[in-house]
Amino acid sequence: MNVTRRELLLSAGALAVASIFPPALRAQASTGTPVKGGTLTVHLGSEQRILNPSLRASTGVYIVTSKLIESLVDLDADGKIVPQLATSWSSTPDGKTVTFKLREGVKWHDGKPFTSADVQYNALELWKKHLNFGTALQLNLTAVDTPDPLTAVFKYSRPIPLDLLLRALVDLGYVVPRHVYEGTNVLENPANTAPIGTGPYKFVEYQRGQHIIAERNPNYWRAGQPYLDRVVWRIITDKSAATAALETGQVQLSSYSQLTLSDLDRLSKNKDFLVTSKGLEANQFNNTLEFNFRRKEIADIRVRRAIAHSLDTAFFIENFLYGQGKPATGPIPSTSAAFYPDGSKVAYPFDKKRAEALLDEAGYKRGAGGVRFTLTLVPIQNGEDVPLLATFIQQSLDEVGIKVEIVNYDIAGALSAVYKEHKFDIATGWHQYRGDPAVSTTVWFRSGSPAGAPWTNQYGWQSDKVDKLIDDAASEIDPAKRRALYGEFVREVNDQLPILFVTERQFYSVVNRKVHNTHNTARWPSSSWHDTWVGA
Repeated sequence: MNVTRRELLLSAGALAVASIFPPALRAQASTGTPVKGGTLTVHLGSEQRILNPSLRASTGVYIVTSKLIESLVDLDADGKIVPQLATSWSSTPDGKTVTFKLREGVKWHDGKPFTSADVQYNALELWKKHLNFGTALQLNLTAVDTPDPLTAVFKYSRPIPLDLLLRALVDLGYVVPRHVYEGTNVLENPANTAPIGTGPYKFVEYQRGQHIIAERNPNYWRAGQPYLDRVVWRIITDKSAATAALETGQVQLSSYSQLTLSDLDRLSKNKDFLVTSKGLEANQFNNTLEFNFRRKEIADIRVRRAIAHSLDTAFFIENFLYGQGKPATGPIPSTSAAFYPDGSKVAYPFDKKRAEALLDEAGYKRGAGGVRFTLTLVPIQNGEDVPLLATFIQQSLDEVGIKVEIVNYDIAGALSAVYKEHKFDIATGWHQYRGDPAVSTTVWFRSGSPAGAPWTNQYGWQSDKVDKLIDDAASEIDPAKRRALYGEFVREVNDQLPILFVTERQFYSVVNRKVHNTHNTARWPSSSWHDTWVGA
């Protein structure tokens, strides 16, 4: 194995660190009476081409738009469902009809009333047709009735567990105004980059490569809130520059692990900052290795299994990720108490001899220079760890005779290359688990997602058995039977290996201690910040 990242850091004189981020801390609560006014400046690590969470499910979108646009429901500090635009809900015994009562007196930022017609339009025209995870969730949605302006009745052809739907709508239930989108090309609508919502803050401007600005909504439905005058998201793609901006007070918050691992550790020792994984429990994530089955070598299961056996994931975590995380055992993380299969273990432990034997068995003997064949790897640049994993895979596969050429794009280009143009053989990226496998996990395996939809099954792989397991689990009302179906699903996809879930990890935030009422929900960076304030 080549020199490790830690050795490189040490040779540069950097501080050597193992897994010594602080243990999870409690949320940063208010230390006094909320103060109205002030500006919260937030680090945004990448450019966002779209600011509409009804069309694009992504933390990079939520960290901005959840302050402007609201979902039907949200999570509290313990991860339980709480009302937002919806105030109550109920399901029929057969699980095919779900009724939402909506909040009265809510207005869009342009002054028009929020009604059930808006929910109907979003569900049928945006979530079902375009939203990258919503298309699978709402596959069996047949109609949304609106008996009155404050009632939306969802009709399904197959049962949908109420717990599943509610948990999904936290991320996949954002509502944009029907009167702004109806009759337009929704993918090209100007409101996708100048959003109109019902949230505590109103969009002001988006200067590409510079910043996004929002100001207090004076007509917000939560009386007396928000407290802040303004939220500014500064686009800082250089991680060192982002850390410097935090330390000089130009920025007060960076979330979703957008800083380097070494800076996260260093700032955790600075009394001016809180570095925490609290308030991010709803977004556990994995490093992934995705396969393009259009390449004949990849289509051979022996090759995919050989690649998996070639990776010493524990070594990668310890030496490249500062010990943060553990090897994944499949697409459902161990933190998911309701669905994690009993007896789970790493399906393909590190075993170079086994990898070599599988490649020989598949007919790919070593040739000139010991090379069996060459693969193109595209890293989907979500974070610092993604290119690190790409390099680690390149080094690891070289040792078993597979040459890997890494092709780098910006994140938009990488998403297009992998999910739309299929210009890759293997890819590294992130998967986020959102509390229920049917929300944003099974869509990676279920066939039928719209062509080009990011973070869905666009790999040229399809399994009737897996499709049926996914569909049956998503419509099973009995919790015990549903858990069992997901256990079978995990065993099947681990065996067939259309995607390798490499690591299981958690996000971190860094927040200046002058900012109050932070990280007080289970997905705080993606929540509305209606009660956040800045003090001395």
